[in-house]
Amino acid sequence: MGWLFAVALGMQEQSGRAVARSLVPIAAGHALAVGSVVLIAAFLGVTLPLMVIRYFVAAILLGLGFYCLMQHQHPRWVRRQVGFRDLTVWSFLMASAHGAGLMVVPLLLGSNTAEAQSRMAGHNHISSTASPLAGMLATGVHTISYLAVTGLVAWVVYRKFGLALLRKAWVNFDVVWAAALVVTGLVTLLI
Repeated sequence: MGWLFAVALGMQEQSGRAVARSLVPIAAGHALAVGSVVLIAAFLGVTLPLMVIRYFVAAILLGLGFYCLMQHQHPRWVRRQVGFRDLTVWSFLMASAHGAGLMVVPLLLGSNTAEAQSRMAGHNHISSTASPLAGMLATGVHTISYLAVTGLVAWVVYRKFGLALLRKAWVNFDVVWAAALVVTGLVTLLI
């Protein structure tokens, strides 16, 4: 959803540079949200069996997905003008609320590095040496990908379509995201 905020800031300031400037705090907040969840999962992997973490993450993803499908409220406390800090906090909160970090954890649960090290160590836990590094790498790759897609969508909508597209062809991305959470939760159960 960061692309929409970037387009809104670009329209508000009537500047393509505002769109580009807004991407930095949006990506920073998103990376903080994803990174914190991934690191928590990695450190929990040192003490908890992989299956417990897998079921816990799947349950949260499914619960959050179904909750988002049923609930359609947006925060009303946002101001009209936002700065770098406000946009970073907003991005962190939205990425956390939408379960962005939880979407990366299933990839780490099924990673070959974690499984191979667990087998070599003779237990079913995530390795404490590989997982935080793998988690940070996954967070970096996810954030760069997120930034590229968000920037591209924001630029295309701002430069080519503007508000006319948003008025005529609105897609409820909350429903799309909620469905993605449910599907990821189901896939996590099957990994």
